[in-house]
Amino acid sequence: MNRRAFLALSAAGTLGLLHDSHTAGAQTPAPPAVPYGQSRLGISDDDRDGTLYVPKRYKPGVPMPLMMMLHGFAGTGEGVRGMFPLAEEFGVIMIAPESRGLTWGRAIPGFDDDVRYLGPAYRHVADMVDIDESRVALGGVSDGAGYALSMGLAYGDSFNHLIILMAGQMIPYRNQGKPRIFMTHGVDDTQMPIDKTARIYVPKLKADGYDVTYHEYQGGHRVPPAEIRAAFEWFVGKKAE
Repeated sequence: MNRRAFLALSAAGTLGLLHDSHTAGAQTPAPPAVPYGQSRLGISDDDRDGTLYVPKRYKPGVPMPLMMMLHGFAGTGEGVRGMFPLAEEFGVIMIAPESRGLTWGRAIPGFDDDVRYLGPAYRHVADMVDIDESRVALGGVSDGAGYALSMGLAYGDSFNHLIILMAGQMIPYRNQGKPRIFMTHGVDDTQMPIDKTARIYVPKLKADGYDVTYHEYQGGHRVPPAEIRAAFEWFVGKKAE
């Protein structure tokens, strides 16, 4: 599935947003103002919506990398807020959407309410800012990481980078494209034991031809700041300016 097909989920999504309402003879509306800094994502009427971060250095017309980062179990978009200083430092637009329930992917993988929400979220932000389509990442923490890995492999023509922080269960239902993958996991993680997750996933992914950068760190179910910084450096391809 290519990026256009992924974004077409917005038309079929349960929220019914972002339909093309242009009619013949209608004037093209002016693009929305860029919401610099942290703001509410603004595509859901209920309490579960999400957070958007646009670096203050962003300039309209100059494409910038984009990262969609998924929170962990029972989390919110605010849980990703600790990464926003790095987004500012490295020049990365961040979308932190919120799962439709307590966690991600409770229905059929690839056809659940969550994936139908991520398409409109991306489309909503893409209508406001210019995105560097060579650097579009789907990432996640814990439960969000497992879902990001599963969906990232399925929609690898849409997301060309995957950032997997302490992944839980991987449920690949199809593979498309060949996204590059950054994965990190704690050797003492008791919630998502490394021998049942990353140490199984990484060899399989490499055998399937994926470019995987893999780190193990001393510690449990919490990603050290140095590993998050390493993920940003890997994503943008350089250290911060």
